[in-house]
Amino acid sequence: MPVLSLRFELDDLTRPEVIRILEDHLEDMYAVTPAESVHALDLEALKVPEIAFWSAWDETELVGCGALKSLGEGDYELKSMRTTAAARGRGVATAMLRHLLAEARSRGGRRVLLETGTEDFYEPARRLYAGNGFTERPPFGSYVLDPNSVFFELSL
Repeated sequence: MPVLSLRFELDDLTRPEVIRILEDHLEDMYAVTPAESVHALDLEALKVPEIAFWSAWDETELVGCGALKSLGEGDYELKSMRTTAAARGRGVATAMLRHLLAEARSRGGRRVLLETGTEDFYEPARRLYAGNGFTERPPFGSYVLDPNSVFFELSL
């Protein structure tokens, strides 16, 4: 079923459905990835000035979310990308990714970086990023080499 009326909102992280999607995100990360390799942020960690968080809505239904963390010098890190189970296969993740890339560009971004998992669970995410021009790269920032992580970069 295609997404017909997708709307992105810069979100304050207070609505119950937004909190729930983030809780689901963390639950899944800890269910498939060793705890020391989980880099997903909890609700409080997302409420810092250097992170801008968007929710994605199809009319009144929350269908996804994503965030950009400013790393300085025109670099942004993609965080908290998530599509609800009911919305998977409807193009929400691609639309959210494109929205976040456009936001990074509009803020003067030069690169978008990200970390995701290597487990089979993360294969759709890796395909999404590679299919949108991201290429693998070494760890960045405070990340270290980890068999459970893969890192990507896109020049804007």
